[in-house]
Amino acid sequence: MADRHAEHVACAGFRPVLAAGEMTFAGDPPEVVGVTNQSTGYCPEPGCWGAVAAALDQAGVRHPDGWTAAFVFRRCPACGQRNLVKDDWWRCAVCDAGLPRGWNF
Repeated sequence: MADRHAEHVACAGFRPVLAAGEMTFAGDPPEVVGVTNQSTGYCPEPGCWGAVAAALDQAGVRHPDGWTAAFVFRRCPACGQRNLVKDDWWRCAVCDAGLPRGWNF
């Protein structure tokens, strides 16, 4: 766990992870009130929620039943840019090439 402005890959010691993103905690005892897969370092798929929920359950931390916001990331095969897919628009924001439907990081 690190400050919101920390780079996720560096926080994890440059090792592989099961999930990555941002969490907001509130209350006493603390509980997760917001959780996303927003990590431009790892670009995790929304399907990694199970790993997040399992870790929070194991730690005894209350949390939502799923992402409070989920993101889809794709790397452009033409220019290599990381893209956040919005509104089902599967085009690179930099070069306008088509983005793959499958995860490619």
